[in-house]
Amino acid sequence: MVTLYEKSNGISRRDLLKRSGSVGALLVISGSAVICPQAAWALEAKALKPETMATLIKLARDIYPHDQLADRFYAIAVKGQDDRAGKDEAHKTLIEDGIADLDKRAGPGGYRGLGWEDDRVAILRDIETTPFFQAVRGDLVVSLYNQKELWPIFGYEGESYSKGGYIERGFDDIEWL
Repeated sequence: MVTLYEKSNGISRRDLLKRSGSVGALLVISGSAVICPQAAWALEAKALKPETMATLIKLARDIYPHDQLADRFYAIAVKGQDDRAGKDEAHKTLIEDGIADLDKRAGPGGYRGLGWEDDRVAILRDIETTPFFQAVRGDLVVSLYNQKELWPIFGYEGESYSKGGYIERGFDDIEWL
């Protein structure tokens, strides 16, 4: 899936329809929000720049890629970074500086402008030991996979205690032997 990100003060309806029909998900940055008009969701950035939030969504998809997940789930997952940045100036600096570094490493067009996933992943491998990457990855593993709406997609039924535990619910099914 190809995702186009565009910073714009406005986009004509004609351009929106033309682009959205041919490239997949289109994220538009408008004011303090990241908007996906074709999927009818938006994410308001309160502490971080909206461009930073759009890059975090792309980064989240590159760290934990799932083609079957819509960008809105990644947006929900990275929203916590914005919330934390609003309460912790050091975290805000960590995230903004980390995104700036990603954009610098990516060259003209920045991280979001790199069309090939392999190019973006190569950059991520270079920064995987940095505090920025570890902070984002560590939060994502919980904020992405703890969305109950996603559990059926991955085949997870949720906690088992309230349903009698795993012993009575397939613990000893050995159909693969």
